[in-house]
Amino acid sequence: MAHVVTCFVRNRGAILLTRRSDSVGTFADQWAGVSGYVEGDPSDADDDARRELREEVGLSESDLRLVRVGAPLDVSHDEGEFTVHPFLFETETRATSPDEVRRADERGPSTTTNEELAAVTWADPTEMRERETVPRLWDAWRHVAPTVADVREDETHGSAWIAARALEVLRDDAADADDWDSVARTARKLRDARPSMAAVSNRVNRAMATADRTPESVRERCIDLLRASFDAADGVTTAATNRLADSDATAVATISRSGTVRRVLRESDPDAVVVAESRPEREGVGVAEWAATETDARVTLTTEAALPAAFSRLDVDAAVVGADAVLPDGGVVNKTGTTGLALAAREAGVPVYAVATCDKVRPTGEDGVGDESSGWADVYDGEASLSVFAPTFEATAPTLLDGVVTEAGFADEADVRDIAEEHAENAAWDDAGG
Repeated sequence: MAHVVTCFVRNRGAILLTRRSDSVGTFADQWAGVSGYVEGDPSDADDDARRELREEVGLSESDLRLVRVGAPLDVSHDEGEFTVHPFLFETETRATSPDEVRRADERGPSTTTNEELAAVTWADPTEMRERETVPRLWDAWRHVAPTVADVREDETHGSAWIAARALEVLRDDAADADDWDSVARTARKLRDARPSMAAVSNRVNRAMATADRTPESVRERCIDLLRASFDAADGVTTAATNRLADSDATAVATISRSGTVRRVLRESDPDAVVVAESRPEREGVGVAEWAATETDARVTLTTEAALPAAFSRLDVDAAVVGADAVLPDGGVVNKTGTTGLALAAREAGVPVYAVATCDKVRPTGEDGVGDESSGWADVYDGEASLSVFAPTFEATAPTLLDGVVTEAGFADEADVRDIAEEHAENAAWDDAGG
């Protein structure tokens, strides 16, 4: 049995599909991922996957980030028997033609195809079910696609990323579902997976509340909302960058690993960036390393305890933080240490802006912080009889913030309340048990 790789490349929720040309030996004129034969050890086909991506669509190592290697699956067909090794990669590339290359310059390099491919297109993954594809392509996708467990257990990405994955899970399950009840069960699991991350439950609730009571309608709403979520992230970046420019901010302090904050730092191009370490998991170290590599700023890594001194000695003139959730009163739930940063900023007379999409606002009536905690062993792993208080998240009062910047612009407390009421209305889809 021959071993082959099938590579799914994802960008902004869509994946790159390729139509095989007449020059290939099998499955000509059918849609596939980026695929090819395994030339080495089938148990370690990573090199084969990257070779095919480079040769078939011109994506190099620097263009790609490996997300997942899926369990192999067997395919039996008149044209042969194969063991398929599925891979999922993430890329910022989104160009498949000269016109798209010109429009997509800011997202990364273009894809260029070889003679084995007749066409390439970016499409929602569920379109595989409607196209003439190589055998079991949808099954291969499901072997690497996000799951409820991914949403619940991800400790690497920020809430915007995780919320996008939640919509993908709901979309894919809706595509496979035969009835509304099974879709609703998945929605409830996703809604409850990350209690501190309002964007996850809000997006799932919006999909369910605004869809007809059919799986197909939920699938379509998830696709629309996923696209809208990426547009919203772009809008927040623009609004926050403009806010910093209006404030004449050239030295910016931050904490934790917000993807939105990273985009703001890249676009606003400050002269200096100060990043708090973010105890106990120290994810701020990675943010500082990213800023040192991806921006032209002078980057300083500090501890939360040293932030008051950093604001004065390093001439910080603005602070930008992300938000796992925005509370209905205008406060934010974010990584523990955010309140300390805000207090240090207030003492130094420096404005503090939280940046978040509207989907991160908690519905009216939901004011809690959530109970997610981790990294306690990083604080103390000795044998003394003592307890450790090291919460992952905390609430920062609205009085310590100068405001919340959303895709709609600067939001005051009244704006936040209106958004919270809308989210509460969407959450009511499940009031009667779905």
